[in-house]
Amino acid sequence: MDTFLGLDALMLARIQFGFTIAFHFIFPAFTIGLASYLAVLNGIYLWTKDSRYLDLFSYWVKIFAITFAMGVVSGIVMSYQFGTNWSVFSDRAGPIIGPLMAYEVLTAFFLEAGFLGIMLFGRDRVGPALHMTACLMVAAGTAISATWILSVNSWMHTPVGFAMGDNGQFLPQDWWAIVFNPSFPYRLAHTLIAAYLATAFIVGGVGAWHLLRRRADAHGVRKMYSMAMWMALLVAPLQIVAGHEQGLNTLEYQPPKIMAMEGHFESHENGIPLVLLGLPNQEEGRVDYKIEIPRVGGLILGQGWNGSMAGLDTVPDALEPPVAVVFWSFRVMVGLGLLMLAVGLWSGWARWRGTLYTDRWLHRASVLMAPAGLVAIIAGWITTEVGRQPFTVYGEMMTADSASPIAASAVGASLMAFIVIYFAVFGAGILYILRLMWYPPHRREPDAKSEPGPIRTAGSTPAQQVEESTSQPAE
Repeated sequence: MDTFLGLDALMLARIQFGFTIAFHFIFPAFTIGLASYLAVLNGIYLWTKDSRYLDLFSYWVKIFAITFAMGVVSGIVMSYQFGTNWSVFSDRAGPIIGPLMAYEVLTAFFLEAGFLGIMLFGRDRVGPALHMTACLMVAAGTAISATWILSVNSWMHTPVGFAMGDNGQFLPQDWWAIVFNPSFPYRLAHTLIAAYLATAFIVGGVGAWHLLRRRADAHGVRKMYSMAMWMALLVAPLQIVAGHEQGLNTLEYQPPKIMAMEGHFESHENGIPLVLLGLPNQEEGRVDYKIEIPRVGGLILGQGWNGSMAGLDTVPDALEPPVAVVFWSFRVMVGLGLLMLAVGLWSGWARWRGTLYTDRWLHRASVLMAPAGLVAIIAGWITTEVGRQPFTVYGEMMTADSASPIAASAVGASLMAFIVIYFAVFGAGILYILRLMWYPPHRREPDAKSEPGPIRTAGSTPAQQVEESTSQPAE
């Protein structure tokens, strides 16, 4: 068998796609939430004329521009793999996948790109009304873009509205059914809420970082932190509800995935346990050293206290997903979700007590949890996509039948090149974003009417700006 470092071409192609999309996914997720946050900041500034919101807009719009650019570049690279590593899939599913991807470009990407320049550079050139419109269009474009992409992905999980052609192609019969397939509404809600929640924790982490460094609120640091924590408090519970509903939808259409997520190798006739932790042993068909709560799993899955559920013992071995990966990625996602909920509730308690800006343990927790939303998104994506295996189009097309007839050495060489280039290019971009976040927001206009605080002068260096900021008394 043709292999590269002990891996065949199919596994290498899967690893390459997983690696590139994991890098790509974090950028659109962040831009979806950040675009809406910027639109809110700009709208509040126009309504109140409070310069702190303008300061925050100017601060985050730079980060948005860099993130948007990295998302575009990583997305273009990822799309080429459909033609290189997955040409059979592209040929057979192209009549459905191709138009949906084209709609995404026409209705969403052009909308984002067309108004992005006005959003970034047009405040003093086009007037406040058009500039606000540009902010709203960019925010809408990011959400619409996600809508089309998630429609494509959801159709691959719950394929409907098609007929099989004589050459094995998926031919569209009902576009409404294809676009609004059974899992699409749940996946869209879960993913968009995840993007907003992840952005809230990044913004909150940055605000908490500056509060820990005892930087005054002259440039909106407290506003930044307060808005983020409001979002975390309100959205984290919604995300748990959305995730639960998607889980029930998955149970209906992809029961083996739920079996793997929950660690149910055996069928249960009278009560379904909730497996908290353990070591999945797929060869032996059991979870070793498991910690479980009797019957609670049935309540969560909507089957009742005495509910029954088939296990992976009813699924042919060749059709089982990789249980260990799905089992643990699901627990990472759920665990981080519960931690984000806890931080959101903690912030609500601190706000009620009047200690939101002085509770340093809360601020430390917020900084620590800043990347939690993005990590949870990647873990959720792994759960969803690996749990669909061994299919690319669930129940219709196997992953093994989707790959290009290409040598393992060629796929392995391109994978190594991707790893080196991605860590160099996107690593540098991420480090630059972190550098921007390191410094506090500054006043856009020296004469802006706001609370007393440090003003960044035209000739000051970053070190001097930090000194000016940290020289303010602690709140």
